Amino acid sequence: MAELMQFDLVSPERSLASLKATAVQIPGADGDMTAMPMHAPTITTLRPGLLKVESPEGNSEYLVTGGFAELNAEGLSVLAEKAIPTTELTRAQLDELIEEARNAHKAAVDNDQHDLVTDAAKLLADMEALGTHIAL
Repeated sequence: MAELMQFDLVSPERSLASLKATAVQIPGADGDMTAMPMHAPTITTLRPGLLKVESPEGNSEYLVTGGFAELNAEGLSVLAEKAIPTTELTRAQLDELIEEARNAHKAAVDNDQHDLVTDAAKLLADMEALGTHIAL
């Protein structure tokens, strides 16, 4: 039997998952990573993307817009800014997230905040790519 780790995913709105997992793919700000049992302790920030969970009960995916992930001996805990199971995600929700990213980019450009412009442009590109990736 494969080794298991505790996986918890929460957002400000609700707890989305608390289960035993064999692997979790994380959209890290510095690159994607796969957390598995016995992984070295790690803390990372999240970028917008898909968080994919493999567990004995089946696989699941969540759209996350950012947040933090902490991996330690007890397992993996993810605190997401926003998280939506892809099975519940609607085109209207995705369009709203894309519009928020567009507004953040426009505000950064209008206020001549060069560092924020780059970050906002990346956020917008990530959000638009998610729609294509999950076929909404």
